[in-house]
Amino acid sequence: MSYLLDVVMRWGHIVFGVTWIGLLYYFNFIQTEYVKEADDGAKADVMAKLAPRALWWFRWAAMFTFLTGLLLLGYVLHTRLSLGITLGAVMGTLMMLNVWLIIWPNQKIVIGLESGDKAAAGPKAGLASRTNTLLSLPMLFFMVASGHASPMANGGLWGGAGDIAMSSVALLVGLAIIVIIEANAIWGKMNGAMLSVKAVITSSVVLTIIMSGVVQYL
Repeated sequence: MSYLLDVVMRWGHIVFGVTWIGLLYYFNFIQTEYVKEADDGAKADVMAKLAPRALWWFRWAAMFTFLTGLLLLGYVLHTRLSLGITLGAVMGTLMMLNVWLIIWPNQKIVIGLESGDKAAAGPKAGLASRTNTLLSLPMLFFMVASGHASPMANGGLWGGAGDIAMSSVALLVGLAIIVIIEANAIWGKMNGAMLSVKAVITSSVVLTIIMSGVVQYL
């Protein structure tokens, strides 16, 4: 029974996660770039008919990815909780909060569901969305590695001893990097690392390499 429960939780987490991250990439790589070039009539149609539907699936997929992730973490706590999955879970949680507390409230103004300053709301939603895109690849890396790589390859375990002990330095450095990125999403501005599709993909790959290096070598 425990095996079946584990499989069902992981399956649900993957299904919701694929939906969420797929829509995140759709918004950042396709819809946003299309709207930049579309005429006024096409833009209005996107905002009135397409965006509300896509945002509904987007925000609820994010929520259920988070909830199934919590269930999985509760299960993992009884077996193994590595540094890698810890950092991945922190990034995933912040990404979900960005969706519900920054992206969705501001997108409601952009698409006309609520009144407000569209000129200010658009950049706020865009920055949070690009931040989520930046965090997505290292988050996915740790999620996959936690299920397939050894505890040592995942930075050791909480409460582990000897070779599988978790490095406190790696934990603090990893968390510091994540906090800096998230702080920019809340109080900062769009920078060159996220300004274009090519830039944010490249930056996300680089961030994955840096974060995996922190876990592996610190």
